[in-house]
Amino acid sequence: MWRKLRITVLLLILATVVQQTWLDKADLAWKNNFYIAVYPINADGSSKVSAYLRTLTRDDFEAVAEYFAQEAAPYHLGLRRPIEVQLGAAVDKIPPAPPNGGSVLNNVVWSLKFRYFAWKNSPKVNVKPDIRLYLLYYDPLTTLSLSHSTALNKGRIGRVNLFGDSAYVKQNLVILAHELLHTLNATDKYDLGTTLPIYPDGYAEPDKTPLYPQDFAELMGGRVPISEAQAVIPKSLQQTIVGEKTAREIGWLK
Repeated sequence: MWRKLRITVLLLILATVVQQTWLDKADLAWKNNFYIAVYPINADGSSKVSAYLRTLTRDDFEAVAEYFAQEAAPYHLGLRRPIEVQLGAAVDKIPPAPPNGGSVLNNVVWSLKFRYFAWKNSPKVNVKPDIRLYLLYYDPLTTLSLSHSTALNKGRIGRVNLFGDSAYVKQNLVILAHELLHTLNATDKYDLGTTLPIYPDGYAEPDKTPLYPQDFAELMGGRVPISEAQAVIPKSLQQTIVGEKTAREIGWLK
């Protein structure tokens, strides 16, 4: 009896995985636009970040939708705005952090915990979201550098670390857009050890002569290469592009 029950459960899990994989592939045909819900979180509990979150409006994220409309235009998706961003209510809980150098099992367990968190902490927005991003804001005066953000394409959820200060709005949107594309199967195109973009896919202009300095960052490359050994964070989304390999990964280019 227990053997039959285990087999039934495994078959149900397999069916769910197959169905989700099929749905993910169907979504990336871009027959419809993606609705993203962003949920602000006061990650350090400071009064400064709390005050900053109260100032946020949907318009603060409009640049992301406009950016992806601009970048998608050459690929003729047939969608005027392939990405729409909705601002959800603030969430007062913090999603589980990914394990540091964890085993495959630890990462799987964390992934399940994160998905459960998202299921329990998704305040309603006007349109049911395809992607949910939890924006963890920190006071830049007490948190001098942000830890690595993480997003999952299975479940299409992200844990995005940002600075809760108006001076960082434009750079925050670069991080947000980068993590958003991870939920759509885009891969990182920088060296995890050095953070330098990997040539050629992590370069916005791999055919430029001379190669350095580059003028733009490839969004998933993360930085603007100034020389072979130096790269800087882009000032805004307008200093980034979606490169050819990334476009292929997210289904814009066949």
